[in-house]
Amino acid sequence: SSGLTLSVSCLQPSCFGYPLSIFFIIINEFCERFSYYGMRAVLVLYFKYFLQWDDNLSTAIYHTFVALCYLTPILGALIADSWLGKFKTIVSLSIVYTIGQAVMSVSSINDLTDHNRDGSPDNVSVHIALSMTGLILIALGTGGIKPCVSAFGGDQFEDDQEKQRTRFFSIFYLSINAGSLLSTIITPILRAQECGIHSKQRCYPLAFGVPAALMAVALVVFIVGSRMYKKVQPQGNIMTQVAKCIGFAIKNRFRHRSKEFPKREHWLDWASEKYDKRLIAQTKMVLKVLFLYIPLPMFWALFDQQGSRWTLQATTMDGNFGAIQIQPDQMQTVNPILIILMVPVVDGLVYPLIKKCKINFTPLRKITVGMFLASLAFVAAALVQVQIDKTLPVFPAAGQSQIKVINLGTDNATVWFEPQIQNVNVTSMESTAYMTFETSQLLSFKVTSGNKISTQLTKLSERSRYTLRVKNNATDIVAELLFDNVTSKPEEGNNLIRFINNLPDIINITMGDTSFGTLASLSASNYNLFPGGREYKITAIINSMPCSVTSKALGFGSAYTIVINKCSGENLDVTYSEDIPPNTVHMAWQIPQYFILTCAEVVFSVTGLEFSYSQAPSNMKAVLQAGWLLTVAVGNIIVLIVAGASKLSEQWAEYVLFAALLLAVCIIFAVMAYFYTYIDPNEIEAQLDEEEKQVKKDQDVYEKQGEADSQM
Repeated sequence: SSGLTLSVSCLQPSCFGYPLSIFFIIINEFCERFSYYGMRAVLVLYFKYFLQWDDNLSTAIYHTFVALCYLTPILGALIADSWLGKFKTIVSLSIVYTIGQAVMSVSSINDLTDHNRDGSPDNVSVHIALSMTGLILIALGTGGIKPCVSAFGGDQFEDDQEKQRTRFFSIFYLSINAGSLLSTIITPILRAQECGIHSKQRCYPLAFGVPAALMAVALVVFIVGSRMYKKVQPQGNIMTQVAKCIGFAIKNRFRHRSKEFPKREHWLDWASEKYDKRLIAQTKMVLKVLFLYIPLPMFWALFDQQGSRWTLQATTMDGNFGAIQIQPDQMQTVNPILIILMVPVVDGLVYPLIKKCKINFTPLRKITVGMFLASLAFVAAALVQVQIDKTLPVFPAAGQSQIKVINLGTDNATVWFEPQIQNVNVTSMESTAYMTFETSQLLSFKVTSGNKISTQLTKLSERSRYTLRVKNNATDIVAELLFDNVTSKPEEGNNLIRFINNLPDIINITMGDTSFGTLASLSASNYNLFPGGREYKITAIINSMPCSVTSKALGFGSAYTIVINKCSGENLDVTYSEDIPPNTVHMAWQIPQYFILTCAEVVFSVTGLEFSYSQAPSNMKAVLQAGWLLTVAVGNIIVLIVAGASKLSEQWAEYVLFAALLLAVCIIFAVMAYFYTYIDPNEIEAQLDEEEKQVKKDQDVYEKQGEADSQM
């Protein structure tokens, strides 16, 4: 061991006075956070699009997972402090974590159960079972090592390296934010790629596989530094002592509940028969802070919806930022970017300004402001949602059908919907919007164009959309109803495209890499999916002659019927008929809500931990850390309860509900904070030291007195 100490101390000067081992710890933390946030960024979309769950179930499972990730740290701390020690706990749980990430990656391989090769898994339950197993292992791993890594880093410093230790924690938090920022940018890009053996799909295996690989790297890096670490032996967990002390006090108080026993100043004083005065005094301080934690989970309930509800909101928006194309799950990067910018601004500019204005901005006031801002962010989210809802198409309800008319002829046409419901004029090569009819009332339609008339009886299905193709030929009027098999907006910002052949010949159509097959004259193809934000080359082969044109840039979430009219030279003449409008509310409108929520996080989260540590003795930090993480877990459980219990059909209403709940909790917290008296733990500790010295002095005097008496 002396040789080892020597080798470390030789290396130390080249590491700017820091122990070399902490560099391994920081790299490990960066990789681990990259792995966790990268996987979490695409998780809700994996549930929705791959496992085909609806928004509510996806949100529920997402928040259950996050809650688990914040419940397991208590378990990790207990294992490390009472049994394995920090080093072994980190290594063993990292192995569990890496396996979990790998299982998650395997669960998203489409070809695993896609035996008929149609592009969707045949046995979804296999994928669900695998992904749930993966998520449980990840929650155990990430939660279990969370309380150990930062504390293990702190252990590497000597007592005289206080300054370096403080700086280490700053760099440590920076590596957390850097990991989360990079992964939230990169994994959505990986998810948006197309990959697969038999059929091309969104590349979830890659989006989960890269975080799994990084977790393996984190584990290897951590083990490589093994010989340099200062490993502190487990010394028992303070949490268990505090819990036992509280338990004994309650039990003892219950035993002595009759009137004959004198009351004690504080209920915890009933533990004094078994526990020393110092532990009881420290536990009182901790409980005082933990009591203030009770309202805090409501903040996390709103904050953690960035990864669920807000990401789902972004899927109904337009992500076209000029040269770059933003994926819905990439909007979450706004938070870590703003955190990195805001923390120095708030610390260096905002707080000093407030101080100059002679305002006493106490930690508890900061937390109250944080809660208020978070509820404001949800009001902003609700306003954006209202705008989105205005752009969503109205689909036919029960007992209704919708028809749009598309005129493929050179003459204008008029369509009469009988019996005397309404009539509509359609100019040549134009189309109408969808018109809604009561399915039972519409019996027939009559088309007039030029000097010809055509009447047809109809039998429509309810909740369905149809396109009426009208064309005035040399001899008669062609009027045919086409069933539009679309009753919802295309997901993930994709677009639905189909073609109608308005030429007299049979043609073969491709768009991009997708073939639509052969179309007879006046027939229509099925809809096919195309990613948004780009242009595609449309090629029609007519009598063995290719004819092509570049499509217009497609938006996000739209559906078009493209009519092929004629081919002159090698140029194709097409017209577009919009079946579903594209998403028109821009994703940039989410930035204000992210900005407000990040401001809330800066004043709430950073202050919360600082305040906790300043109000409790130094050896109780672990208990407070556990309590703090517990508030995050409870917050995620609140989302499950509120989203499940409130049967709100409108998303904006749910946002308003959460904002209102947090505002109410914020007022309660403000009242609690008003009655809170700040303490100085060091002063109380010094007082206890003084008392202990006095007792010892008295004992010495007493013993000396006893000795003198015996000698006499």
